[in-house]
Amino acid sequence: MDFNFNRDFKVEKFILETKWEDLPEDVKKQAILCSVDLFNALILGSMGEQFKVGLEFSKDFYKDGAVKVIGTEDMLNLPGAVVAMAHSSNSFDIDDGYNLIKGHPGTSFIAGLLAASSFKNVSYKKFLEALVICYEVGIRAGLAIQDHYDYLHSTGTYGAVGTAVGMSKIIGLNKKQINNALSIAEFHAPLTPVMRSVQHPSMNKDGVPFGGLVGMQAVLETLYGSTGVGYLLELPEYSNFVETLGKEFIIKDLYFKPYTCCRWAHQPITAGIDLINDNNIDYKDIKKVNVYTFSSAAQLSKIKPKTTDEAQYNIAWPVAAALVHKDVGINQVKESALDDAEVLAMMDKLFFKVDPKMEEQFPEKRLAWMEIITDDDKVYKSEVYQAPGEHTDNIDIDWIEKKFIKRTEGIIDSSSQKEILDILKNNLDINVNEIIDLINKKIVTKG
Repeated sequence: MDFNFNRDFKVEKFILETKWEDLPEDVKKQAILCSVDLFNALILGSMGEQFKVGLEFSKDFYKDGAVKVIGTEDMLNLPGAVVAMAHSSNSFDIDDGYNLIKGHPGTSFIAGLLAASSFKNVSYKKFLEALVICYEVGIRAGLAIQDHYDYLHSTGTYGAVGTAVGMSKIIGLNKKQINNALSIAEFHAPLTPVMRSVQHPSMNKDGVPFGGLVGMQAVLETLYGSTGVGYLLELPEYSNFVETLGKEFIIKDLYFKPYTCCRWAHQPITAGIDLINDNNIDYKDIKKVNVYTFSSAAQLSKIKPKTTDEAQYNIAWPVAAALVHKDVGINQVKESALDDAEVLAMMDKLFFKVDPKMEEQFPEKRLAWMEIITDDDKVYKSEVYQAPGEHTDNIDIDWIEKKFIKRTEGIIDSSSQKEILDILKNNLDINVNEIIDLINKKIVTKG
C-alpha cells in the first residue's frame, strides 16, 4: 500500500491553536464533567493492585523527579509518573468510553496529560484545554486505526496517540515536532488484542500503561532527535476526520460508567437490579437467570474470579454481585470480596445467550435483557436495556457528581468529596499540582 501522507499540518494546527476561551460552552462543561470522572477513576485506581505494581516499578526505575502522582506522596520523574498513573486510570474499569472505537479514550491519555501538567506546573484551565484536544484527536486516530487495520485495537493502541497529543500540547512542542511525535506514537502503538483479554482476564486489560508509555516516549524521543514520517490521519481517506476538528466535538458523545466492570456487563446488571427492586424478589429465591445479550458480551469470562481483573472482565461475577448486593462498585470487585459465597452460588444460576436482535445492533448499541425464574417457577422478564450513562442519556454534572460521591465513599470523607468537586467544577485558575496535593491529602487522611 502507498502511504501518501498529506503534510498540511491541520491536526497540529488544531492542537496548537485551540484555546479554552474559544471553545463552545457545552464543550467546556463536558470537559469539566470528563475531568471529574477521570479523577474519580484515578482515585479508585490508586486503591488497586495494578497501581501498586506500576508505582513500585516506577519508584525503582523512574525516581528522582518532582512530578506528582494521584494516590501517593512520592514524587517521580516524568516517565515514572506516566507509568504509575497509567496503571491506575483503568484499574477498576470505571472510566469513560466511546462506542465506535469500543474502548476508553479518557483513560488512554489521562496519565500522560496529568503527569505533563504537573511537570510543567500548569493551571487547571490549561489542563482542561488539552483534555478536549486529546479526546478530539485521540478518538479520530482510533477510528482511523480501526478502519485501516480492520482489527479491534483497543484502548492502549490509540492511547499512544492521545498521550502524545496531550503531552505535546502541555510541554510545548512546535508544529513539526508534534507531527513527528504523533508519527512515532502511532507507529509504535501496542496491538492490545482486546477480545483476548476479554476471554482471558488479567492486568493486560486494555493495554493502557503501554499505550501511555509509547506516547510519552514518542514525545521525549522527538525532543532528543528521533524521527518518524506520517500517521494515518494524514492519509486522504481519513481527511473527513480531520476536516471536522474544531467543528464537531466528539467529546460530547462519550458514555460514562456507573459500575466497576466491563461496559458489556452493565446492561444485565441494571436489568437485574431493576427486576429485583420492581418485583420485590429476594435473591435467595432465584432458581435460574437467563441473560440475552450480544456475542461479544457473551464471550466475556465466566470463571469464578481470583483477582480483581478476573472479576471486572467477567460477565457472570458482576451480574451475580448485582443480584445479591444491588450494586457493583469497588467493594464488589476487590480481591477481598471474591470469596463471597452468596455471589459464587448465584454465578451457577446464570446462563448467557446471544440474542440475534441484540447482536445486529452492536456496536452502535449495546443491549441486553434478563429473565429471572424463582423457586416457585414464576418468570420475570425485563425490558431491553441499554447500558446507563450513554451520551443519549444527556449525562450532566449532577450525574457525574453522584457517581463520584458514591464510588469514592470509604476512600474520601463526605466533606472532602464536596471540597474536591467544588474545585474541579469551579476553580479553573488553580494549579494542577494543588489539585493533586489536595486529593492525596484527603486519600491519606481517610486511609
